[in-house]
Amino acid sequence: MSVKRWGRITQFLSLFCLCLFLVVSCAPRPQVTTPPSGSVNSPTGDGRITIGTTAKPRTLDPADTYELASLGLVFNMSDRLYTYEPGSTEIKPQLATALPKVSQDALTYTIPLRQGVVFHDGTPFNAQAMAFTINRFIQNKGKPSFLLGDVVDSVKTTGEYELTIKLKKPFAAFPSLLAFPGVCAVSPKAYELGAGKFKPNTFVGTGPYKLGQYGTDSIRFDVFDKYWGEKPVNKGVNLQIQTSPVNLFNAFRTGAIDVAYLSLQPDQNRSLEEGGKKGDWQAIAAEGSVVSYLVLNRNQQPLDKLEVRQAIASIIDRPLLNERALLGQADPLYSMIPTTFNVSVPLFKDKYSDANFDQAKKLLTTAGFSKENPAKIQIWYPSSSPTRSLAAQTLKSLVDAKMDGILQFEVTQAEGPAFFKDISKGLYPGALLDWYPDFLDPDNYVQPFLTCDKGSVAKGCEDGASQTQGSFYYSEAMNKLIDQQRKELNPEARQKIFAEIQTQVATDVPYVPLWQSKDYVFARNGVNSVQLNPTQILVYQTIKK
Repeated sequence: MSVKRWGRITQFLSLFCLCLFLVVSCAPRPQVTTPPSGSVNSPTGDGRITIGTTAKPRTLDPADTYELASLGLVFNMSDRLYTYEPGSTEIKPQLATALPKVSQDALTYTIPLRQGVVFHDGTPFNAQAMAFTINRFIQNKGKPSFLLGDVVDSVKTTGEYELTIKLKKPFAAFPSLLAFPGVCAVSPKAYELGAGKFKPNTFVGTGPYKLGQYGTDSIRFDVFDKYWGEKPVNKGVNLQIQTSPVNLFNAFRTGAIDVAYLSLQPDQNRSLEEGGKKGDWQAIAAEGSVVSYLVLNRNQQPLDKLEVRQAIASIIDRPLLNERALLGQADPLYSMIPTTFNVSVPLFKDKYSDANFDQAKKLLTTAGFSKENPAKIQIWYPSSSPTRSLAAQTLKSLVDAKMDGILQFEVTQAEGPAFFKDISKGLYPGALLDWYPDFLDPDNYVQPFLTCDKGSVAKGCEDGASQTQGSFYYSEAMNKLIDQQRKELNPEARQKIFAEIQTQVATDVPYVPLWQSKDYVFARNGVNSVQLNPTQILVYQTIKK
């Protein structure tokens, strides 16, 4: 990190300030005092933007990028067929020139492509290059390959600038899949087809930035001078990868970076928010698309009883969870579909409200439980998540204080890798989880949670999405509803199906929605047009200082 050079000052005072800076940098918790407004210069004056983050990318190969740390970088160096306007979940053409033309059977998508586009290595972009990109995404078998592999039957060029994609079965959300950052156009000369043939340390796309340098703790993005679209308003971006949230916090406060994004702790966010209110810098909050929820395993007693699951839904106090576990940095959530989408209906609020302990007691009594015969439930969470640890402890305290012993929670943690491996085995009665969407469509908040390929009412889900998520939920009616919404191309008709899905979830309670994330990004004064797109990605090309 760099610190502002003070003008004419004694040698003693310089050494003192340096020592003080080192102490602050190594402190285990952030300091809450803030420097006077305007007292720290921006780190560079060359028109480049310096961004700080703790998110270390695993790879820059689009066909293997599945974590936000990698997806954000690929997004800013690339173009997709479709993209999102910041603040909107509606897609718009990017390398495509129009939305797809869909056949009557909803299986064939014909997409006209932009002309006059070149890759970073000078290779012309056309339908053949885009077909290569999509086939490589599927055939190289990277982490996200299933997104297209499960739905795409074939990709063909039907003209030099026309692409035709045939699906295995109708899927109304397919255009949103084509906006996934990993499905960005890549140069056929720079990449090759074949399972496992990845290039993690390079990137050759068509986007506004090209990769200048890729290091373990810093990455440089240079403006691509032959970019077809609107050029970045800055001269390039320097990304600093910090080793901890404390270091990121202090790097921003001392002016070593222009923008801080991903990932600060809630108390650090709150401290920087307070500084933003005083005008020391800018604190920018945006509605997030990540949802947090409690999964309830219907194959574990006493959660096999519907009344017990409904009782748990009744006792949840979302405002209290938001304040204690997240310091107010989230929004209460009353559907597994977040309010990002207009199809979201707050049915858990309508049916159960918050902290409805009387209703919970009645339900548990009906199920045969009492003070002498309490319903005992373990709630698990990954040890790597302090937020979910606080949420679990808050839920336990709430039950201990308000439920007169008829309901008892035991909270237990597990190591992250073991936690996510064991949940699909049915080892956890209840568990606290987050969901980061693969693509922005309501389908991605229901299909991965509720479908079951093999199961029964008696045994629950034996193979399918709900088994993977740990609820083991099985409902043939739900399977049909999800299949219907995937086939339905009419937005109004599809919205009605989503309403039915949410109604059944609120009745059956395989999951209890808890909160919807807020995303925070902090920028120095004089740094303008800092914005996030709906998938939590910081957009580089609009940032200017």
